[in-house]
Amino acid sequence: MHRILVLDDIAQEGIDLLEASEGIEYEVRTKLKGEELRQSLNEFDAAILRSGVTITPESLEGNTRLRALVRAGVGTDNIDKPAATRRGIVVMNTPAGNTVSTAEHTFAMLLAMSRNIAAANQSLVEGRWDRKKFMGTQVAGKTLGIVGMGRIGREVASRAQAFDMDVVAFDPFLTDDQAESLKVRRVATVDEMLPQIDYLTVHTPLTPETRGLIGMEQLEKVKPGLRIINVARGGIYDAEAMVEGLKSGKLGGVALDVYENEPCTDSPLFGMPGVVCTPHLGASTEEAQTQVAVEGIHLLLSYLRTGEIRHSVNVASLDPKTLAELRGHLNVAHRLGLFLSQLHGGGIDHARLTFRGEVSGKDTRVLNNAFCAGLLERVVEDANVINSEMLLRERGIELTCERVGDKGAFTSSITAEVSGNGKTVQAGAAILGHEMPRLILVNGYRLESFLDGKLLVFVHKDVPGIIGRVGTTFGSHGVNIAQMAVGREGDAPGGAAIGVLSLDGDVPQAALDDLLAIDAITECQVIDMPGAGQLPSWLS
Repeated sequence: MHRILVLDDIAQEGIDLLEASEGIEYEVRTKLKGEELRQSLNEFDAAILRSGVTITPESLEGNTRLRALVRAGVGTDNIDKPAATRRGIVVMNTPAGNTVSTAEHTFAMLLAMSRNIAAANQSLVEGRWDRKKFMGTQVAGKTLGIVGMGRIGREVASRAQAFDMDVVAFDPFLTDDQAESLKVRRVATVDEMLPQIDYLTVHTPLTPETRGLIGMEQLEKVKPGLRIINVARGGIYDAEAMVEGLKSGKLGGVALDVYENEPCTDSPLFGMPGVVCTPHLGASTEEAQTQVAVEGIHLLLSYLRTGEIRHSVNVASLDPKTLAELRGHLNVAHRLGLFLSQLHGGGIDHARLTFRGEVSGKDTRVLNNAFCAGLLERVVEDANVINSEMLLRERGIELTCERVGDKGAFTSSITAEVSGNGKTVQAGAAILGHEMPRLILVNGYRLESFLDGKLLVFVHKDVPGIIGRVGTTFGSHGVNIAQMAVGREGDAPGGAAIGVLSLDGDVPQAALDDLLAIDAITECQVIDMPGAGQLPSWLS
């Protein structure tokens, strides 16, 4: 039975979906803060929220149960994503649900500002007929600058074009071909845009890069009378700069739906001529609230039931088809990490992954995390496919990856190498038959071995009688050998070789001592792996 916590009021359609879902328990607990919020989150497998709750590192402290958070909306700045990631909690949003509503509100604000709608209405309410005072400006023929050409930015561009506006766009991922298809002019920087535009709207998250995107410095570059709109996130425009811009005439109007600190009922901008403000209404339509609630609940149900990840902001998204395709490779990557962490012994500062063959064409980001989870499993509690790469880098371990299209001897294979403290070890693995992970490479030696259960890796000289003496030694200590694989240097005997044994039980230290007493054996090491068919908790 999965338990879902509803932290904010959501549309009834979302509640109805929870009510009708088998194997799901849910509770609605709104307006939670502090210790009450922390304790509540530890009672549930997943939670859905809007903007009324803030998830801090303290909110997640000691949490061992929560697996997923969904923001019913786009912005996730009220969720501490590094803290969630560190706890292995996937964070998802619903980017499509309020796209149209937000785009419509953007344009409503643009028009209201241009035609002084709010101020003119208020004058009539107060008994005045100030027709000449509220002379406006038409938007046709004007140029709109859009920063951020995601879903909302594109919808705004389409509406602006319907009003015969020219559109100039900046987005670091916008290509010339995309700009041409959207019928917008692409610029390389925001500063390049500013002297060209009559209106500016921003549709980006609040990040260190976008905070204060328009400040005093930028106002020196704008066309006098620029009108700016913000329905994205507070803090993108510098409030002091907006006040000074309005006073100096650099700005002809400001339209705001979002504020750096919400709820906001006191701002120097409120009541200034040319300013239109609304209390974060961008997604406040019945249609949008229904869509984000239903979409958010579907995201949680899919993740809890199948492991499907969509619209995640802290881990690679996986649809059911991709998850099914990668499940075997996720298991292999995890086992490689676990194998190498033991083979190396510790003090790792660099890891390298090589994906070869068909798997190289997949989204390998989640495979990176699976490997990291295995590498950290024995030293970091609760390392999983969501948090492991972050945890790896926090420990000062550099991770590099390479893709090779050439298949080599296998349809797909993964090779990993870890190094540190003057030691480098390597292993490669592939999937054989029906989802059977196999070790195919150890420190440059090619072989084929099981990659499950109790393994013994030993380095030896390729001379006659070694295999027999190893078998005799284990037999004398009551240890049964289930399978043996040997790889040697070159084609001729007499050189270096490596052996990997699959054992049916624990290996007493005395047996290892007897092995090392054999002149031809230079190293031996026991490695504990998951059993055959056993998957990590985050994959099963």
